[in-house]
Amino acid sequence: MRQEALFGWLLVLPAVMLLVAFTHWPAVATLLDSLYTTPRGSRPPVFVGVDNYTDLAADPVFWKALSNNAWYAAVTIPVSVALSLLMALAVNARLPGQALLRMAYFTPTMLPMIAVANIWLFFFTPDYGLLDQVLGAFGGVRHNWLGDAATALPAMMAVAVWKEAGFFMIFYLAALQSMPPDLAEAAGLEGASRLYVFRRVTWPLLMPTTLFIVVNAVINAFRLVDHVVVMTRGGPDNATNLLLYHIYETGFRFWDTAAAAALTMVLLAILAALAGFQFLVLGRRAHYR
Repeated sequence: MRQEALFGWLLVLPAVMLLVAFTHWPAVATLLDSLYTTPRGSRPPVFVGVDNYTDLAADPVFWKALSNNAWYAAVTIPVSVALSLLMALAVNARLPGQALLRMAYFTPTMLPMIAVANIWLFFFTPDYGLLDQVLGAFGGVRHNWLGDAATALPAMMAVAVWKEAGFFMIFYLAALQSMPPDLAEAAGLEGASRLYVFRRVTWPLLMPTTLFIVVNAVINAFRLVDHVVVMTRGGPDNATNLLLYHIYETGFRFWDTAAAAALTMVLLAILAALAGFQFLVLGRRAHYR
């Protein structure tokens, strides 16, 4: 038994080494860096404890980025998940042109993030963009969508939903096609409506897939930086400044690595808390076969 256990540990050792080297150790190193000042030239870092975190608490830009990210996640996550489920239900049915419809839904997912940002940057261009051209044709008022603080963040949300819904649809579609059809047939023989079958049969069986999708949607909502760099650079007046972009700007533009490390630990703590909540709440409702 000891030889088998040793052989098993040797098999997983390369994966464990990579996990420690590229995941756990960087997290520990970031935590240590957040407790020191940023080294400047020949001046070494100085231990300051939690001073970097107290500075964050007094920084209005940090609270603005946190608030923006909270709104961004609160809107994009449920909308993307709900839209992907509706898309999966639509393409799972026997419809004419089913393959073309699936391809149309999934195409935005295959585009690079930078390409998506540039496409939508053209859509949102004032006066000459596609959105303003359509609004102008119907007598609407043209608008600077990315230059107005009231519409810049919703415009970014629309881009994220358009990009992610097709990706999540694939997982829902796979889950729907793996369900045994006899459950729905038995419910239909009992006179159950389609809505009742979905609520009592389909949706509970989709909970493991939903948990997986929601976890990925939460991670995506807090790791967005490509679209912000290309489309708004956090403006106007920090209206689209999200946490990861704030970390990037603090660490690589202002070269304050200590503050960036503290911001990174705050982001990791938020993601860990959200992940724990998801597995404790949604995980209990997931029915695995």
